[in-house]
Amino acid sequence: MASSNEHTLTAARREALRQIISQSAVGRQADLVRLLSRAGHRATQSSISRDLRELGVAKQGDRYVLSDEAPPAREAFDAVAGFVRQVRPAGPSLTVIRTAAGAAQSVAIVLDRAQWPEIVGTISGDDTIFVATEGAPAQRRLLSRLHDTFRV
Repeated sequence: MASSNEHTLTAARREALRQIISQSAVGRQADLVRLLSRAGHRATQSSISRDLRELGVAKQGDRYVLSDEAPPAREAFDAVAGFVRQVRPAGPSLTVIRTAAGAAQSVAIVLDRAQWPEIVGTISGDDTIFVATEGAPAQRRLLSRLHDTFRV
C-alpha cells in the first residue's frame, strides 16, 4: 500500500511533468527523466510511462502534448496515421492494431478520445493495441473505419 508521502511525491512529479510538457518540445521519455531530475523529482522511465498515461499525454508528431493541447480529432488521426502498420480482426469482437515501436499508446489515446461507438475499450502495449467491440457487426464497422482512417 502506497503511503501518503508517496502519493504527494507522485502528484508533485506529475505536476512538474505537466509543466515541462507544456513549456518544452520534448519527445523522448529519457529527456523527461532528465528534466524532472533537474527539477528535483526522481523518476524512472517506467514511472514516466505511467505518469504520461495517467495525465492523458499523447504524442503529436515528435513531441508530447497534454490532453488539453491535443488537436481536434481529424488532426489527431493525421498525426498518428503514419505509425499504424496493420489492422486485423482477432475473433468476432477483438481487433489488433500494429504500430511502429513505441507508438501504440499515442494511437490508442487518439482512438479513445474519438469516442467511436464501435469501440468498447482499448489496451495498448509498445507496438500493439487490442480494441474490443461488442460483437462482429460493430467490429466490421470499426475495421472499415480504421482502414479508411489509416489507409492500411
